[in-house]
Amino acid sequence: MISEKLFQGYDEKFISNQIVPLPGLNEKQADDLVLDNEGNKVIQYINYSLQQSASHKFPFYTAANIDGKAFKKIPRQGSWRKDPRIPEAFQLGKELYGAPKSDFDRGHMTKREDVQWGATTGIALSAAKATFYYTNSVPQHKDLNQKIWKNLEDYILHTEAKQNELRICVYTGPVLSDLNPYFITPINKELIKIPLLFWKVVVFQKENEQLYRVGFMMSQNKLFVKDQIIEELESDDTLFMQFKDADTYQVNIALIEELTGLEMPKAIDSYTDKRNTKLVLKEIDIDPDLESDSVNNQLGFKIENLFL
Repeated sequence: MISEKLFQGYDEKFISNQIVPLPGLNEKQADDLVLDNEGNKVIQYINYSLQQSASHKFPFYTAANIDGKAFKKIPRQGSWRKDPRIPEAFQLGKELYGAPKSDFDRGHMTKREDVQWGATTGIALSAAKATFYYTNSVPQHKDLNQKIWKNLEDYILHTEAKQNELRICVYTGPVLSDLNPYFITPINKELIKIPLLFWKVVVFQKENEQLYRVGFMMSQNKLFVKDQIIEELESDDTLFMQFKDADTYQVNIALIEELTGLEMPKAIDSYTDKRNTKLVLKEIDIDPDLESDSVNNQLGFKIENLFL
């Protein structure tokens, strides 16, 4: 396995040498930042980086470079582990995912296949394995992690980046809000807030050589309430509560920034609308027995013009 000291993380000049920086933290988030054992604020892996919250013990965001031309198809390999470069106190591993009522997946923030590229298959395999650190994981309900969110990620990777040999930058994370409900099982006598909302921002270049961006958001509130993993969410925050349903939406980047407190990389907004476009899996009637390419085509039909 490649030493953690040799990890090369997110490259801000990945798209035609244009600067696409990491998301910016606000003052409160900067004060809550986990540093690695060398004092670095950004934790680097292979082809992706992240910044970790000390209080929530989840990442504020992960940032990945995807090279569709250099993508390598390899079998899924990797086992979840804590990152030895940061204190264990700021990571949640088996103690969370193996606890009573932990009926949720270890949800990759940076998708394993997204960073599965490089000059050689060995580099791609090492990159894929490096996504199995708990710093890159947040609890996700299986019905979202394994269905529409996964299909959206597959569409971005296979239908857009890989098929068109694009270089793109993808930012993903949970909404680390004080409004999030507690997991019903204390972990080491501590109550852990479980994120309900997740977001994804994609920055890409069009033929006019200008950078564009598009954003998505999903909720797992109803699914977690149904399975009695969390208590029923109650809040007077209308912005947060408009995503109570277990759905995925295409949203304005400004909304993601407002909910997360992060500042996203600047680019032309590919989607601008006061309404949020709902991406509903049941409406596109995806057959679970179809090959992945067929599934991507069906999802792509629903969200066509995404990268145009």
